[in-house]
Amino acid sequence: QVQLVESGGGLVQAGGSLRLSCAASGSIFSINVMAWYRQAPGKQRELVAAIRHDGSANYADSVKGRFTISRDNAKNTVFLQMNSLKPEDTAVYYCNLADVRRDYWGQGTQVTVSS
Repeated sequence: QVQLVESGGGLVQAGGSLRLSCAASGSIFSINVMAWYRQAPGKQRELVAAIRHDGSANYADSVKGRFTISRDNAKNTVFLQMNSLKPEDTAVYYCNLADVRRDYWGQGTQVTVSS
């Protein structure tokens, strides 16, 4: 089993920045993809950014140029640096780890961007 614990959410004004962290523990396979998803009220959960074990990453069009995903393989941790935040970025952000076995999810952290 894998456990994921997110931190770093909060309330920020539009144009501000936040940095989310997600620490994975347990039985972790070295080959995996770690990602951040978000879900706003009344909307489906959507992929924000994903990063593979080799460091290659991809982003949702809505966050390209503003968000940066990174990871520390030695610490099994993934980060999401969010800059130039907009009110439409308000959502619960979930950490995800996917390997050959299944997907694992964190409990989520709230990000609220005020206008």
